[in-house]
Amino acid sequence: MRPRLFQAVRSAVGASLRVVIFSVLVLGAMVPLGSYAQIQTPIRNFRAKSPLHLFRKRAAKPQGLSPEQVKAAYHLPDTGGQGTIAIIDAYAAPTIEADLNGFSAQFGLALCTVKNGCLEKHPMGKISKNIQASMETTLDVEWAHAIAPQAKILLVQAKSLTGPDLLQAIDYASSRTDVVAVSMSWGGPEFADEISLDEHFLNSSAVFFASSGDQGSGVNWPAVSPYVVAVGGTTLNMSTDGSVVSETAWSGSGGGVSTFESQPAYQQSFRIPRSQGMRAVPDVSFNADPVSGFSIYWSSGSRSHGWYVVGGTSAGAPQWAAIQALGLSASHEHLYHDKALASHATFFRDIKSGTNGVCGYYCDARKKYDFVTGLGSPLGVQF
Repeated sequence: MRPRLFQAVRSAVGASLRVVIFSVLVLGAMVPLGSYAQIQTPIRNFRAKSPLHLFRKRAAKPQGLSPEQVKAAYHLPDTGGQGTIAIIDAYAAPTIEADLNGFSAQFGLALCTVKNGCLEKHPMGKISKNIQASMETTLDVEWAHAIAPQAKILLVQAKSLTGPDLLQAIDYASSRTDVVAVSMSWGGPEFADEISLDEHFLNSSAVFFASSGDQGSGVNWPAVSPYVVAVGGTTLNMSTDGSVVSETAWSGSGGGVSTFESQPAYQQSFRIPRSQGMRAVPDVSFNADPVSGFSIYWSSGSRSHGWYVVGGTSAGAPQWAAIQALGLSASHEHLYHDKALASHATFFRDIKSGTNGVCGYYCDARKKYDFVTGLGSPLGVQF
């Protein structure tokens, strides 16, 4: 009956009101959140991509950045973490627990297993294996644990990277009262009905983080939602002694101005130039360049056991989620408030050079805020 009711109303008043009617039906509880298979909306056609890039193939020893190096670069504590970090990925990752503990043993981190309660896997039904997706899952889980080793990891495995399956996984993570941060290392192009889905990210107990994308200048959903912290990418240059030489905008970092989402209050008060009253992304940044990539231990592929170097804005989302789990509040309101302070250098490394395209102002890193790295990269956890 509900699809027929919706179709009848749409036919009567015109397709231009489809988004409004959809929102009323959801908020009126006529259609429960997550029941999108019953309604004709573009989310059914949405298919996300994981912005992961492989830089170095299998090696016997780690070749990329270590947790110790990353924590030193961003002034993060050696240990800590509380609550649960929910990581939303797609498909099965059958070796994730073994890989995580190989990673932890190499870098002296606490073991994180299902048995000791540190790791929980929640498949959203019967899920199949996907080699590329399992590498993304490995990156997300290992580096969330690296940054906040005392936090619990909840791996929510969607059945696929399609919109309805991902929304079901989001709803499950949102329903968990123990979850303090949600990481989404995937995304896709904006679509007209995205504003009707913002309710999925409204959760008083968790902050959502999403990769801004790896195609350079441009805007991705769900990072563009005003209730999601969008994480852009940088290139982190370090010396042999472990000190930071420079951090610049990464050419692949997604960013720009939304076509559909209005500018939220936290950006209005910040007065982002040239945003034209629309949501700007990203909000923050993190190392993403695969050349300055992260070490992961991965063994899901045939004869693939070993160490790899990977990058992409997908690396920043789980690590910012882990920063949230270190006991601070990396919400939009706090982030933009702190960047506006005279002491903002205490909280952020302002990225002032580099570009993600050839579109002038919208593609160049600059002081205060830019459409490539947002407010900048973290310097400590005291937001």
